[in-house]
Amino acid sequence: MLGSYSRAVTVDNWIYVSLTAGRNPDTKEIPEDAVEQAVQVFRIIEKILASLGSFLADVVMSRVFVQSPEHVNAVMGFIAQKFKGINPATTITCPPLGSTVYKVEVEVTAYRGASNLNKVNVELE
Repeated sequence: MLGSYSRAVTVDNWIYVSLTAGRNPDTKEIPEDAVEQAVQVFRIIEKILASLGSFLADVVMSRVFVQSPEHVNAVMGFIAQKFKGINPATTITCPPLGSTVYKVEVEVTAYRGASNLNKVNVELE
């Protein structure tokens, strides 16, 4: 590890999950396919949230980093399935990532219990 950071930090009911890549924590392998990396990213994020008494449904903000623009539609199609009905505020960008092996990384902010609260989602055309 090159820096000092936490995988996740909680402050009261807020949960901040740092940028997460699709590296399997057990095997250390990274799938070649961008969507398969996204699948692994969400396995990790969901495991982190569960360990903190939270769920994907509590996510209120996501930031998606896709290395190459040509993978955006496929990755966001998968993420749309994961967040269907949750609809967090989301930012997507295509910056260079820490290595060319990473095709997608995601960070999320969740509020423990948000899935049980009244939320207002705003859509602008």
